[in-house]
Amino acid sequence: MRISRRAFVAASAAAAATPAEQTNLASRVCLFTDHLAGFSHVEVARMLKDLGVSGPDLTVRRGGLVAPERVASELPKAAEALREHSLSIPMITTTITSAQDPLTRGILEAASKLGIRYYKLGYFPYKDMARWRETIDAARGSLRELAKVSGSLDLRAGMHNHAGDSVGCSLWDSWDAMQEVDANRVGFYFDPAQATIEGGKNGWNLNFRRVAPRIFMVAIKDFVWEKTAQGWRTRWVPLGEGVVNWSSFFPLLRATPFPGPISLHIEYDPGGATKNERYDRSVTAAAKDLQFLKRNLTAVA
Repeated sequence: MRISRRAFVAASAAAAATPAEQTNLASRVCLFTDHLAGFSHVEVARMLKDLGVSGPDLTVRRGGLVAPERVASELPKAAEALREHSLSIPMITTTITSAQDPLTRGILEAASKLGIRYYKLGYFPYKDMARWRETIDAARGSLRELAKVSGSLDLRAGMHNHAGDSVGCSLWDSWDAMQEVDANRVGFYFDPAQATIEGGKNGWNLNFRRVAPRIFMVAIKDFVWEKTAQGWRTRWVPLGEGVVNWSSFFPLLRATPFPGPISLHIEYDPGGATKNERYDRSVTAAAKDLQFLKRNLTAVA
């Protein structure tokens, strides 16, 4: 399995590589590590090195690869394991929503010391949709305070447009929440799949154009709709097998300057009954999606 996996990864990288890849968007791709819980920092580093990505979108949250309460000791260890494989940490994923949270300062200081410049925020839920204005205004207040902390540490925070019931699900609401918030420190972590769930035909497209000036990072994944006994539900699938309109999205992305990383998400289950099988199947799934992503990032308009 190990030999065939590495052969597949090498073939995928060769097929996707172009001269522009070294300086363009493809060189900024990192891998979200949510599906890699249970693997060590060294194992994750070896996997990412095999794949040829820039590093991880490292989970620093409960159940993630780095525990928030132990970030001062664990994040440097993760960074060292990655450094030994010539990798860095382009961004971290957190649940941060308040500068007053006792864990916030420790997470952000640890990231800043290691030269990590981008972090994903947590979510601001609509507990009562009828009070949507109050929720957005409260989120704005929190974002202002986080912008100050981020500025003092030279960090940028990305607000994810997660479909559902939190600020950002519609994108116009997070745009509203960011008004009068330092645009150099708080921006968008744009997710075309989540935007498609909320605005399937052209809502995602218009929303992308609206928030484009403040996009910091981008998340990449794909999904399909399925009818179940509980009604219509989404299911994550490999890139190109779902309903995201990649043929329209990638030209927009290639034409839109933004400073941060592109995070590839393997939200579907790669499978595997043992740890070794899960490792191999995780790499194979990521390599296949990475080939699709790099091919589209480096396509000629």
